[in-house]
Amino acid sequence: MALLYSIGIIIASFVIKLIALFNQKLKLGVEGRKETFKTLKKSINPSDKIFWFHCASLGEYEQGLPVFEALKTKYPDYKIVLSFFSPSGYEVRKNAKIADVVVYLPFDTKSNAKRFLNLTNPDYIIFVKYEIWPNFLSEIKKRSLKAILISAVFRENQSFFKWYGGFMTSSLFAFEHIFTQDENSKLLLKRIGYSEASVSGDTRFDRVSNQLNTDNTIDFIEVFKNNKTCVVFGSTWPEDDKLYFDFINKNQDYKYVIAPHNIKPNYITSLKSQLKARTICYSEMNNEDDLSSHTVFILDTIGYLSKVYSYADIAYVGGAAGTTGLHNILEPAVFGIPIIIGKNYSKFHEAKTLISLGGVSSVPSSSALESNLKILLSNLTERKKQGKINKDFIEKNKGAIIQIINYIRI
Repeated sequence: MALLYSIGIIIASFVIKLIALFNQKLKLGVEGRKETFKTLKKSINPSDKIFWFHCASLGEYEQGLPVFEALKTKYPDYKIVLSFFSPSGYEVRKNAKIADVVVYLPFDTKSNAKRFLNLTNPDYIIFVKYEIWPNFLSEIKKRSLKAILISAVFRENQSFFKWYGGFMTSSLFAFEHIFTQDENSKLLLKRIGYSEASVSGDTRFDRVSNQLNTDNTIDFIEVFKNNKTCVVFGSTWPEDDKLYFDFINKNQDYKYVIAPHNIKPNYITSLKSQLKARTICYSEMNNEDDLSSHTVFILDTIGYLSKVYSYADIAYVGGAAGTTGLHNILEPAVFGIPIIIGKNYSKFHEAKTLISLGGVSSVPSSSALESNLKILLSNLTERKKQGKINKDFIEKNKGAIIQIINYIRI
């Protein structure tokens, strides 16, 4: 199985390079991986003490960041190597202040694993959530390097827990400890004989809690809102747009901020053309604009959304109206506001929990969204009630970072 896997990786890397000729995102990854070993060689000295943090993409980075920050504070003399597999993580965080070196993870071949570890020689390794690369982990185990997996989530249908999954299952034993988000994941690990696991919860709760300790002021949003009731539509996709267009067009007494996932100019132009209310985009602002006279603000840039939620009275979080995957509902929840999502949320534990508690509502259609928004916009008591449920949920579940940091010994 190990041989077949390695051959499969070599074939997959070749195919990806071919497809990358016609796909800009894949091309970024292919070109970026060409620089990985050069970057490591010029950035790391044999005498350096190294933490290696690995994340699949941006979501895992945000999940691991509280742990990364705590370790950087506790061990300031260690260099941090941060690796990503996906361009959507690397391209956004390639200049991350938390790290001394940011690179793409090479494809999971035995030779790449040996070369990467020879250059980094990490004193401690932290993988986040899903990243299980057998050849890298096999080499880590051979060298008896210290490695942990944090914020892990396992499901019974994964290959680790199937009769044919022995090769993948053995990879998990390279980690000296696995911190899971839930009890079920720990039980699944126990079933395959892995006992060095503990339930720490989700580090994202610590991440979003830290947002309350930062300055969330955004001057242009403050002027735009002008003390009126505001609904923020965050990380929206075309399927989400279809749900809220009619409501905005028919209810222009409120303020609306739309932060689409896709901020390409053509998409933003199309989005704006379907809105009858007076609309302005971030990219269009100038000092002469009277922002307060607009009904809709389209945030066609990145980096503001987590702060923008602090101005919301109600948040709609995108991704679940279609099949792209629900975006982070914890970001608005920490500010104590009610949240609305689409209908496809079954794979998201926090969404299922908050729906059962009453802080989040799921809507299958534009008419359902309209009914829900009308109730919340007209009833301050109900908004506060649902918002408190969400805020209390964050407070109750934070603390994973303490357990993880207390475990790590250098």
